[in-house]
Order: sequence, then structure tokens, then C-alpha cells
Amino acid sequence: MKVAFVASEGVPFSKTGGLADVVGALPKALAALGHEVEVILPRYRVTPQGASMPHAKSLTLPLGSGYKFAAVQSAGRTHQVQTYLIDCPELFDRDGLYQYRGEDYPDNAHRFAAFSMAALEFLKHSPNPPDIIHCHDWQTALVPVYLRNLYRGDSYFTQTSIMFTLHNLGYQGLFLPHLLPQISLHAGLFTVDALEYYGMVNLLKGGIIFSDFITTVSRKYAEEIQTPEFGYGLEGVLYARADHLQGILNGVDYEEWNPATDRHLAANYTPADLAGKVACKRDLLEKMGARSPVLTRPVIGIVSRFASQKGFDLIGAIAEQLAGLDLYIVALGTGEPAHEELFRTMAAKYPDKFLVRIAYDNALAHQIEAGSDMFLMPSKYEPCGLNQIYSLKYGAVPIVRATGGLDDTIEPFDGQSGTGFKFHDYSPQALLTSIQSALEAFQSPEAWRHLMQNGMKKDYSWASSARAYSQIYEAMQKDKA
Repeated sequence: MKVAFVASEGVPFSKTGGLADVVGALPKALAALGHEVEVILPRYRVTPQGASMPHAKSLTLPLGSGYKFAAVQSAGRTHQVQTYLIDCPELFDRDGLYQYRGEDYPDNAHRFAAFSMAALEFLKHSPNPPDIIHCHDWQTALVPVYLRNLYRGDSYFTQTSIMFTLHNLGYQGLFLPHLLPQISLHAGLFTVDALEYYGMVNLLKGGIIFSDFITTVSRKYAEEIQTPEFGYGLEGVLYARADHLQGILNGVDYEEWNPATDRHLAANYTPADLAGKVACKRDLLEKMGARSPVLTRPVIGIVSRFASQKGFDLIGAIAEQLAGLDLYIVALGTGEPAHEELFRTMAAKYPDKFLVRIAYDNALAHQIEAGSDMFLMPSKYEPCGLNQIYSLKYGAVPIVRATGGLDDTIEPFDGQSGTGFKFHDYSPQALLTSIQSALEAFQSPEAWRHLMQNGMKKDYSWASSARAYSQIYEAMQKDKA
């Protein structure tokens, strides 16, 4: 089956979050099952300069009353997956992928409309149309909207099915109604049955409505988004499509995330031989500037976007209490200014407790997983989460809120079985109690080693998730027959 992934980011070409990891790994797993897979991404300023060959195609895109011009570059073929980059410097040669200094680019709708149209126009240059176009989040939601409206009479895509994966319903692509003619869509789509959402255009809603099948990134999140608490106003739309909605847990690329082989670490280690983890802990504390590192003191790691969704208001509420405990907090990330300032303030006030780096640093992210004893994810909601799965493999025991993929992947430790610590109430006290439970368990070395090994032996590789996607692809094609 021929499958075309269309996404706004994907490793190793661009990344702001877990979406990029999925787009980097799932196509490889699908190709291993025998599918013909290609990936289409924007070419950003951050895209490595060596990641492309000469232009494969030039495209003219009729958007509104004018035109945008783009070129398609081949970024090569790895693991039997071909990647193409849509090169339009006017729209994508910028400091950030979606934002600058914490503010969305005002022309984001036009940027990703052009990208979505470019992806469809490029696909038409192949003699064989894709069986499946697999789109991701609001930035590519216009692919199904265009395909079922602007391209409705195009016989080339007659047998093509659209899958739309929701990675985070909190980001929907909301814009003013005058946008529609500017991106070549008829004003008649501004209805409650299409793109209208409380007086705004909602691109994510369009992707949900006009796709053949919707997936999201964990079983629990697929249930949660059909409720008012997690549906962000789209719970009714999703409930109406529940028979074409399924949660498939994201996998992990263990070629990239494995402490036995990780090239970023000071020492490698396995569940049977954990000596290297001590070396990683020492290396991490020294690298982060701890004075006279105390290796018997537990390290709680945080690698995250500093966003309200991730529970940083809870961390802020108990930060002073955490500073009074015998532990290190090692945090890496960027995001909302208030949360960045929280960590800067705590690092300045407690330099031997809060070790902070306000940055994106892939190598350091690996080193935090390896050097931490625990890993903290107190999210308000978490569609899947990948860091808790990385943490299991690296023996950094997860402390998580029981929501979405965090609930699906972490089993409460009872002294013998289980892989981590979970709390349910979204409150500072519930978080603090869970951390204190983990710190208490850490005082029993044999039980803690057993807990670490429980997590390290878990297998969340992409193979089973890829098979689940493949089964849906096949069902979608049968529906077309």
C-alpha cells in the first residue's frame, strides 16, 4: 500500500515536540511491514542544510486572489522511507516553526494552507496516487478539507483515503471567517457542519469532519476527548464520529532511545548491569553545575515544553516545598515566559537544588533521562506522552498524573509489581504526595532496583502500533472498493 505522510515537523529535519518523533519513527515501522511510505514536510530555517538535494519539482499554488511559489526537494531515502521538503522561504525560512518569541506567526493559516496545497499538488506528479494520505494536527487539516472540496472533481485522488491523527486537541487552528476565500475555500464552508466554530474558522474541526478515519495517540485520550473536560469544544464532533475514531498508543524508536547503545551518554547500561547509570548521574550533575554532587540524593528530571498543559502551575505551587526536600530537580525546556521565569528564579535561589537549562538540547534530553532517578510529568492532559516511555527504558521512574497516555503506560508500584507513581487529582497536594511516595520508595535500594528493572523491561516499540495503523489503512481501502 502506498502511504503519504503529510506533517508540519518530523525528525531529523524539524522538531518542537512529540509529533516530530512520531513522524520520524512510524513511517519506518510501516515500511518494515511492506508499505511504500513517503513523508512530506516543510523546509524550515532549522532544517539541516545538508538535508536536501536539488529541486525535484516547482509548484505554483493558487491561494485566494494570488499565487505562492514553492519547490520540492528530495531529502533522500532512509529505512525505505522517502522524504520530501516543501521549500518556500517566504513562508518557512524563519526563526521558529510556528512562533516567534512566544507569539504565533500572524500568517500561520496561510503558511500551512500553502503547505497543504503544495503536498497535494506534489503528490499529483507521481504516476501512482497514494492509497492513504496520513495527516497530523491542525497544520495539515486543510489536506482533507481541500481534497473533499477543492479537489472533489479530481479523478486522480478517487481511490485515496485520508487518515487524520490528533496529537493534541488543545491546538486547533482558529482564525477569523474572512480567511476562507484567502485560502481558496468557499464561504459556504463556514457552517456548523463544516469549519464554523463559535464564530471562528476551526481548521482542526475541518480535518476531523472531512477525513475518512481519525486516530489519536492513546486509548485513554480517544475516550477523554469525547468529554467536555478534554474535548476543547469539539467533543460533540468527535462523539459523532466515534465509529471512525481509534486511539493507538505511540511507540518509541529504540534505535534512538536505548541506554544500552545511546551515543549521548557518559556510560551505557542495561537492566542486568546498572553500573553505567551511576556514571550518567554523576556526569549529568556535573554538566548542570551541581557543586560537589551527592550521588545518594535522588534526581528528578524534567524535559518538556514549559506550557500550562504540562502541569507547571502545580510545580510552581510546591516549588518551595520541593526545595526543602533532599533532592535535585534537573529541568530542560522552553515555553511560556511565566514558567521559564519560575525555573530561572528557583535556580537562582536554590542553585544546588534546581539545575535548569532554558533551551532545546537533544543530547542533554538523553542525558537527563539516563542521569535521573525519577522523571516528572504532572500534566493537566497528555494525549500520549513519550518521555514517560523513554524514562521507563532508562530506569528513570516516572511520576505522572493519570491522564491520557500517561495513564495507559504507567502502572502504580505496589512494592513488587508496577512501573511508577500516579496521582489523579489535578492539585499541588496530590503531586507533592506522589513525589513523597517516590522519595520514600527510593530509600529501599533493592525495591527501587526492582522498580527500575520493571520499567526497563517494558516494550513500547513501534511494531505493534504500526500494525494497528496498517489494519485501519486496509479497512479504509476496503471501504473505497
